[in-house]
Amino acid sequence: MSPIELEPIGRLALAALIGFIIGLEREAAGQPAGERTHALVALGSAAFALLSLTAFPNADTARVAAGVVTGLGFLGAGMILKDTRDRIHGLTTAAGIWVVGAIGLAIGSGMYLIGVVCATITALVLLSEKILRLGERLAPRRSPPKKQS
Repeated sequence: MSPIELEPIGRLALAALIGFIIGLEREAAGQPAGERTHALVALGSAAFALLSLTAFPNADTARVAAGVVTGLGFLGAGMILKDTRDRIHGLTTAAGIWVVGAIGLAIGSGMYLIGVVCATITALVLLSEKILRLGERLAPRRSPPKKQS
């Protein structure tokens, strides 16, 4: 294989690896969408970006990106649940699915720096609560709202 043929494979592999790493944090947090889901979302997004750039060179590639964004919105919406005490769960996981799709689109489009920087910021945001022990500090403020009679 020539280097030209290897680059798309590298893009797909890098996108899947980054998605997998971000998904590990979600899995460790006990969320329903873990490393496999995040890896597949990043891989699929990268594949769509690659296909739109290479298979359809004269087409409007922005339409493919818009379709990925919309589709991931629906996937993420399936992660969001409201419990019996009116607390919302899964919002961060849904946002993670969405951002992993953006990372996949960036890497699939050859914009490695944007993809890697976005992944780094995403990891810092997801880990910030553990690193800064924000959960303990914010627990009193996160109590469920009282229902009015």
